[in-house]
Amino acid sequence: MKFDGFSYAPHRSLFHALGLTEEEQKRPLIAVVSSYNEIVPGHMNIDKIADAVKLGVAMAGGTPVVFPAIAVCDGIAMGHTGMKYSLITRELIADSTEAMLLAHGFDGAVMIPNCDKNVPGLLMAAARVNIPTVFVSGGPMLAGRLDGKKTCLSDMFEAVGAYSAGKIDGERLKQFEENTCPSCGSCSGMYTANSMNCLTEVLGMALAGNGTVPGVYSKRIELAKHAGMQIMELVKKNVRPRDIMTAAAIKNALTADMALGCSTNSMLHLPAIANECGVPFSLDLANEISEKTPNLCHLAPAGPTFMEDLDEAGGVYAVLSELDKAGLIDTSVLTVTGKTLGENIKNAKNKNTSVIRPIEEPYSRTGGIAVLRGNLAPDGCVVKRSAVAPEMLVHKGRARVYDSEEEAIAAIYGGKIEKGDVIVIRYEGPAGGPGMREMLSPTSAIAGMGLDKDVALITDGRFSGATRGACIGHISPEAVHGGLIAYVEEGDIISINIPEYSITLEVPEKEIEERKKRITPKASNKVKGALGRYAAQVSSADRGAVINEFKG
Repeated sequence: MKFDGFSYAPHRSLFHALGLTEEEQKRPLIAVVSSYNEIVPGHMNIDKIADAVKLGVAMAGGTPVVFPAIAVCDGIAMGHTGMKYSLITRELIADSTEAMLLAHGFDGAVMIPNCDKNVPGLLMAAARVNIPTVFVSGGPMLAGRLDGKKTCLSDMFEAVGAYSAGKIDGERLKQFEENTCPSCGSCSGMYTANSMNCLTEVLGMALAGNGTVPGVYSKRIELAKHAGMQIMELVKKNVRPRDIMTAAAIKNALTADMALGCSTNSMLHLPAIANECGVPFSLDLANEISEKTPNLCHLAPAGPTFMEDLDEAGGVYAVLSELDKAGLIDTSVLTVTGKTLGENIKNAKNKNTSVIRPIEEPYSRTGGIAVLRGNLAPDGCVVKRSAVAPEMLVHKGRARVYDSEEEAIAAIYGGKIEKGDVIVIRYEGPAGGPGMREMLSPTSAIAGMGLDKDVALITDGRFSGATRGACIGHISPEAVHGGLIAYVEEGDIISINIPEYSITLEVPEKEIEERKKRITPKASNKVKGALGRYAAQVSSADRGAVINEFKG
């Protein structure tokens, strides 16, 4: 906004206190929302990205001003109470960024996220505030190297399971520890952070390369400068986020999600972003798109390729170009480049068909994500189908029931899980956890112990993008709200059929009704502060675990 006229003289005096000249005050004021910190590896380079953005803004005639956004490292938060705070930061980031942008009258913004909840939180803020905005992420980490092979964080977690099972010794575990994460950046597989940074490109909110150019490459600095310059074009033309993140753009993102094999967390974040854009979103749309969208990429943990490989193969635009051959995306949508998506991908080429399968030769004819329904999840649950072994796509087994992640991990490491079992972890949902913890530790333990082709896991919590196997999350309704998962008993038979999108507790309805009379679901954990407010207001996972409208 313009701070002209005598009534804004006090405001201008405060700009002078910042050292802003009259010339700078007359230019558009651009927020550079930097998520730099020294605890998240994906964010330790963002100070350099922010400096490059500022240069780009200034070169194009704007006045850049930096303010921070928080971020949590899910890997460091994993497996302890810290994970309760991961998902809730999405709302904290959206709220605090909204407050900063509107309180200070910014004309535009360049958002610099990178890891997990930081990306969707800032996309939600961009849609909510709706001033011209461009995104540029901190970029992905390079893959680790061990014995001449590439490795990544999911291998590290699975190595813990292998060590526990006696398959590797302490020296080998140490080798993984020292070689898995070799650089700054978001972890190197198609985990949640990289999934969302790629989908930000597809949504039209970032320039080409946002999701795939490694964080340590100088090309990332150039990309940041171009983002700084491009925001000035959007301010001049008054192109806003909700002009770009339309229903068609969100459908494109879900289509690309299926082709890329993104994290199941995208099925929390895309509904939340759509909600801020005023776009209706049903989980049923996922299966509708999955049925006609081939899975073209098997990046870690689903396969042996990594983000640097996707970048060298042509990046997100190359994937979109393959999808366009089959008419699966809407190329008419507007993007932050000022051009349509079709214009952006016109010259994109698939440079490595072993990384990005041609549309004619996909890994599978259906997409990477599936939403299952049944009596256990009448409102839906989510699985990363592309990371499930073929023999586990259909599975029936006895329930092994645990009321927390800790109980389940103890049972897995204690050798109490047998082939064919279905592990049930409940009271870990958005409200019940609270905070809907990721379950990478138990899923990695299962994989590391060699049980991922024999054991399924279901939960009202969620999974890391690094998870592989028949791991089904987001069970809705969750246990604390009386979902059927609260009434599952040890030894019950659970049937899972991913190709048919079904999940069933094979217990007679009469028995279920009797259980509901004698079993009272546990109350949500009593917590204070941010967690307490979140637990009281959060929606179910099928709606994106968004904060419900406060009704007072």
